[in-house]
Amino acid sequence: MKFEEFQLERNQSLFENEVDYNLSESGVHPLKLSEILSHEEQDKILDTELFYGYTNGTPELRQRVAEMYGSNFKIDNVLITSGSAEANFLSVMTQLDCGDEIVYMVPNYLQIYHLAKSFGIEVKRLPIRQDLSWQWDLDELKSLVTAKTKMIAICNPNNPTGAIMSEEVMNGVIEIAQELGCWILSDEVYRGAELDGNECRSFAGATKKTIVNAGLSKAYSLPGLRLGWSIGSKEYIERAWSFHDFTVINVAYLSDWVASKILSYERRRKILDRTKEHLNHNLDMLCDWAEDVPQLTLSRPEAAAITFAKINLPISSEDFVFDLRDNFSVLLTAGKWHGLEGYVRFGYGTPTDYVKGGLKRIKTFLNSK
Repeated sequence: MKFEEFQLERNQSLFENEVDYNLSESGVHPLKLSEILSHEEQDKILDTELFYGYTNGTPELRQRVAEMYGSNFKIDNVLITSGSAEANFLSVMTQLDCGDEIVYMVPNYLQIYHLAKSFGIEVKRLPIRQDLSWQWDLDELKSLVTAKTKMIAICNPNNPTGAIMSEEVMNGVIEIAQELGCWILSDEVYRGAELDGNECRSFAGATKKTIVNAGLSKAYSLPGLRLGWSIGSKEYIERAWSFHDFTVINVAYLSDWVASKILSYERRRKILDRTKEHLNHNLDMLCDWAEDVPQLTLSRPEAAAITFAKINLPISSEDFVFDLRDNFSVLLTAGKWHGLEGYVRFGYGTPTDYVKGGLKRIKTFLNSK
């Protein structure tokens, strides 16, 4: 089987550690274990045996995750995965076959897009519209689905725009999926990074055939744990677990242990409050900077540590990113790699002075055009 290249990840992997300023990241600057664990817990880690643990996640952690989505969910509705990326992979592997059809939100983090196409699945791209505040047009969605549509794939809050799906559109998507009897797959890894501090409505439980995937890498500032989860029906979780046995078997025991501690309600809220404060501060700074940069038009996000900027220059998004990277040592991601040409994605979740340094270089780059 020939897999399509994941351009976004490949370009980040090759250069994110080579540039002076990496503004391609989409999460909040990572926390240290010393910032989230007590001294007693840190000591306990040093005395912990590194055994396999539970292949589907410890009951304690699955209970923590279930509680985040309400009283209708139990531990049998949760599978712990190696990041939300594995959760997305399992969703495609378990529910779609060659020749099936999915409707896919763009712009997006194109993991599911590339995977599905590599498996011989027909992917119908449906753009969210900037003139609709980065929302779907429900009439467009209705015109695109057919009796062959097996899945509607969403990223909410959206990567790369930071937009949150409106209640009207969300209800419309659920209604259409119910009429078709198709799956809803909602990547919600940015949920918890809302700039107003209020977690947006989750698709979890919207239908019997709804899968929600998320993890700790973005809003929770813990990408190094590689800890994610799927939440869905007991039947779906059992099937995904059976495929999980063929991928990573189980997540690292220490990652599971740490996650079970920090996802208690009080600690979770403390981390998310830090996320909100940091992102609002840096976004205000970024928007002030953009007022003096006519070569770009920023879209102010509602969530996440990212914003999508329209390029007001006669240059492709890749050429923009490559020129900036090679000559000014700043890394962004190209709109093309998200499925929408003419834009670049800024990550502003790193420390404030670091973001300032990168923006200064970008302005020098733009003034040379």
